[in-house]
Amino acid sequence: MFDTPQAARPGALYIVATPIGNLRDLTLHALDVLRTADLIAAEDTRNTQGLLTAYGISARLTPLHEHNEQAAAVRLVATLQEGKSVAYVSDAGTPGISDPGARLVAAARAAGVAVVPIPGASAVATALSVSGLESPWLFYGFLPAKSGGRRRELESLRDLPYALVFYEAPHRVLETVADLAVVLGGERRILFARELTKRFEQLHACPLAVAQAWLEEDENHQRGEFVLVLDPPTAREDDDTEARRVLALLLEELPVKQATHLAAKLTGARKNVLYSLALEMKQGESHE
Repeated sequence: MFDTPQAARPGALYIVATPIGNLRDLTLHALDVLRTADLIAAEDTRNTQGLLTAYGISARLTPLHEHNEQAAAVRLVATLQEGKSVAYVSDAGTPGISDPGARLVAAARAAGVAVVPIPGASAVATALSVSGLESPWLFYGFLPAKSGGRRRELESLRDLPYALVFYEAPHRVLETVADLAVVLGGERRILFARELTKRFEQLHACPLAVAQAWLEEDENHQRGEFVLVLDPPTAREDDDTEARRVLALLLEELPVKQATHLAAKLTGARKNVLYSLALEMKQGESHE
C-alpha cells in the first residue's frame, strides 16, 4: 500500500482513467502521474487541457486518437525507449474501453516497455454498480450504427445467459432501443444510465416494451451519453428443468447458499431465481 505521492517513472507508459463527468472523480494517483509525466498523450488535447487547467497542471500534450493511433503509438514508443515517461488519457473514463489506447498498449508491450494502469472512473462499472444485477454480464460497447448490422449483432447476443451492457450516443438511442425491443423482446428489462456523474444524471429502469415511449415523453430523456444495461433473458421452461436437475444434485451434498452459487455458474441462471427455487425444493422435501 502506498500513501505518499507516486511520481511517474522514467520509461513507463501510464494508462490513466479520467472523470466521466464530475471532475472531482480524478484520483490522487492520477494527479501524481499527470503532474510528473514528461508527456501526456490525449484523445483530444483541447478536452484534456481543460481537465489539466482545472487542476493547475502544466504539461506537454500530444494527440493520439482513433485516426492516428497506429502512427502515434510508434512515435510514443520511441519516446518511452528514450527514458521519458508518458501518460495516456482518453476524453473520459478508462482508455481502451470503447476508447483509443489498446494499440498503444500493444505496441508498448511488444517493445518491452512497462505499462502501468492508473484506475479510476469507468462508465460501464458505474452503471453496473447501480443496476441491482447479480448475474454475469457482457460488455459490448457501441452497437453498429445501422439497423441491419445492429439487429444481426443483437440476434447473436439474444440468448446468452448474461446481462448485456452497451454504450450509445444520443442521436441513435431511439433507433437502438427500438431494435433492442424487436430482437430481445418487450419483457426484458432495460436500465437507462444517462449522463453518469454529471449535473443531469438520470437512472431509469423499465421493460423494453415501454422504453421507447419513455424516451419520447421528454426530449431531455434523449440527451447526453448513455449506458444501456439489459437484464439476462428470462429462463424458459427447459432452462427451469435444467436448473432443477442441477440444483437437485447439488442440494444432496451442499447447503442452499453454496448450491445456488454453484448452480448459477453452471447454468447461467440468475442467482436470486435459483435461490428461491432451491428453497422451494428443500421445503418440498420436508413435506414428503
